Amino acid sequence: VVVHVHTKKGKGYPFAERNPGKFHGIAPFDPQTGLTLQPGGETFSSTFGKTLTDCAAESEKVCAITAAMEDGTGLAAFAKAYPERLFDVGIAEGHAVSMAAGMAKQGMIPVFAVYSTFLQRSYDMLFHDVALQKLHVVLGVDRAGLVGEDGETHHGVFDVAYLDSVPGMTVFAPSSFQELEEMLERAVLEIKGPVAVR
Repeated sequence: VVVHVHTKKGKGYPFAERNPGKFHGIAPFDPQTGLTLQPGGETFSSTFGKTLTDCAAESEKVCAITAAMEDGTGLAAFAKAYPERLFDVGIAEGHAVSMAAGMAKQGMIPVFAVYSTFLQRSYDMLFHDVALQKLHVVLGVDRAGLVGEDGETHHGVFDVAYLDSVPGMTVFAPSSFQELEEMLERAVLEIKGPVAVR
């Protein structure tokens, strides 16, 4: 017997059905209108996406990979500007890292945007497929630290410990939007080898 189940996010709440990505983890909102009560400003994720899009304008080798988190990791602007250079592998983080390694081996500059907590799923691939071959794969490690609305399953508190154990890995932890822009540009366009920007 094969059972095929199709999950519809937000089922029963029209605003969530129309925009499931927005309602995956949301700040306080008006249930009558679906609008957030405190309009969001610039975030590390949106700054990451804008800066990566700028890097892609400088080099046609830059591409982005996501594991079903295009909106959450700030890649919406990149997807709009360079749809042919955005690859969504679904919830398959290990595959995303192996794919990034293959792309780097062929001369591309892959940037895998991933929540910290889900990057754990690809540790073996980071070590064997990327680091031991000294490949230039960039990790955009989103939700690094304690993450509020996303809850305890999304807290990114282990990536520093295990990324520091990966041979040749450079780890950046910007403390401002400006540092994020500078560090991401350096990670993508200057540094060789594996690098993570938290």
